[in-house]
Amino acid sequence: MGKPKKRTSPRAAGARRSHLVLKLARRVNANSPVKVRTTKRESGKQTVKV
Repeated sequence: MGKPKKRTSPRAAGARRSHLVLKLARRVNANSPVKVRTTKRESGKQTVKV
């Protein structure tokens, strides 16, 4: 039987790993006037608690 083709790079789609994107976004937010969305809790609307 034929064998399946091997992947040439181990993670081509895995470059979109969310934790890496988050890490980058936080670094951008640290020193940039334009803010990037990180997580719902971090960059959500601030609500006033009474």
